[in-house]
Amino acid sequence: MEKEIFDKWNILKQKIESKERFAKFKEREICFVNLGKNIGSEQDGKGNEFERPVVVFKKFNSDIFIALPLTHKIKFGKYYFNFNLNKISRTIILSQIRLISSRRIKRKIGYMSEFDFLLLKNKLKELIF
Repeated sequence: MEKEIFDKWNILKQKIESKERFAKFKEREICFVNLGKNIGSEQDGKGNEFERPVVVFKKFNSDIFIALPLTHKIKFGKYYFNFNLNKISRTIILSQIRLISSRRIKRKIGYMSEFDFLLLKNKLKELIF
């Protein structure tokens, strides 16, 4: 069963590799991305296209950015950041920070407020430093 999931992800990953990068994206933007089937405790995408929402934390260029994955489960502690997106509570999983390609972006779903983004930056700085 597990091998079939990895095989399915590998086929989709090859299609993603051949597609164009997502035209425009910005920091604070929240997008669904093809996050994939990952190893161990790494966050996976869900569904047939292995999708998960992420916040674009740091854009380096039009090809890559630092992403922070979201979950609909509300969690607390130093590895989590809670905020509202379209009046729905969400949690960012700070410990799952990763660099990803803009080719993984499927669709945009909104923006974090500037205030929440500033709080997020501060919490992530505290966690790293």
